[in-house]
Amino acid sequence: MRTEFLRFLTALRLMFGWLPGLLSSILMLCVAGLAAEMFSRFITKLILRIPGQKRGDFIRYFTMAMQRPVRIMLVLLFVGTALPVSGLPYSIMQVATHTLVVLFVLMLGYAAVVATRILSDAYLRRINGKDDKDDILLRTHMTQVRVLRRTTDLLIGLLTIGAALMTFEPVRQYGLSLFASAGAASLVVGLAARPLLTNLFAGMQIAMTQPIRMEDLIIINGDWAWVEEITSTYVVLRVWDWRRHIVPISYFLENTFQNWTHNSAALIGVVFIYVDFNAPMDRIRARLREIVHSAPLWDGKEFAVQVSDCNAHVMTIRVIASARSAMQSWDLRCEIREQILAFLRDECPEALPRDRLSHVASASGLDMMGDPAMLSPPISRPPPGAYMGPRNGMSGGMGSTDGGQGHG
Repeated sequence: MRTEFLRFLTALRLMFGWLPGLLSSILMLCVAGLAAEMFSRFITKLILRIPGQKRGDFIRYFTMAMQRPVRIMLVLLFVGTALPVSGLPYSIMQVATHTLVVLFVLMLGYAAVVATRILSDAYLRRINGKDDKDDILLRTHMTQVRVLRRTTDLLIGLLTIGAALMTFEPVRQYGLSLFASAGAASLVVGLAARPLLTNLFAGMQIAMTQPIRMEDLIIINGDWAWVEEITSTYVVLRVWDWRRHIVPISYFLENTFQNWTHNSAALIGVVFIYVDFNAPMDRIRARLREIVHSAPLWDGKEFAVQVSDCNAHVMTIRVIASARSAMQSWDLRCEIREQILAFLRDECPEALPRDRLSHVASASGLDMMGDPAMLSPPISRPPPGAYMGPRNGMSGGMGSTDGGQGHG
């Protein structure tokens, strides 16, 4: 088939013999590329006619996604095959051949990346079709596929660029000399690439060991945050107020953090209520039971009411109730607080916390409020009819020497 194709191109070049040599060669190469395009379209239409619902849909989707890189590779292959009979000068032919080789290697790497993305997306769509979004196995597979896909893309990119560069003679000789010398150059390169390699291997380790998964709820820097994206070098965390934390992926292997959804999304929420010592615990416990049992956010597993602490002023009631997820646990706790406070205010005002003051009898026999040691001494009153001095209080009492006159 290749021989027939070359004969056809040679005859075609002879047909354009009346044109300048370079122009006829370019036209012949364009015809070779057009033939490759028509051939690829014909094959694509045949594949798209494959019947079937599941496998047929996947094959058609795969073909549509891969048709662009495959067509470009076919054009490069056909044009490269036609170069020997194109009649181009040797120097131009050498440059054109090398250019086609580099482009073919790059497109081969691009096709490999597209293929891995198609396969991973198909797998993710399959597992995302499940109803239970909080399934640990589901989130485990999502995390592994996403992290390994990004790692694979990075490795394919490095290999593709390396293979393309190795087609250049100076670069190939330089690489061989570096491998031969080893020593300090490799050490410097390794130290410079240490952060990248650390995060790259950390991403692979996280994909295997699963300390975090997609949509896990973790606590970092005092914030609630969901794992929104895991790349090969960093993790994007979505905070409840829509802020984003960008954290190096190695952080999760070198530091401690809280993961609230590692084994299960269900959580037990705790509510503390501070009440007076006169609070009727039976009524409060009954009302809390009604609130929790009627709440749609409660998962029906854990519920308890206990007096967990007390001090000189109040006693502390601890209420625990479980929910299916962290956000539902938060909403459930808010609902419990709102309803029990309304109950205490309207029906049990004696249960609200209050301050107490004691009444202490003073030395004069009067009832005084507060600590006797902190009270002022009793005020002595003068006998009836005693002279009190001028009303403005500026002079002394009886017998003063400033000339003041008594009033009798």
